[in-house]
Amino acid sequence: MATTKEKLGRKVQKLRKSLGYTQEELAEKLNISRTHIGHIEQGRKSPSLKLMDKLARTLKVKVPDLF
Repeated sequence: MATTKEKLGRKVQKLRKSLGYTQEELAEKLNISRTHIGHIEQGRKSPSLKLMDKLARTLKVKVPDLF
């Protein structure tokens, strides 16, 4: 069974790809490192609430849609 972090990571990756962003492009828009966005997509790290809000806005969804 996938953890919440893993579900979030898969959804972020799917949304990022659907918008045609690379990890580097998304990281730049969020002002974080590519490594950090990679860790979020892999389910290894959880974004802060502030970053989650920024992620949702950048990916053109609402925060609950990230899960």
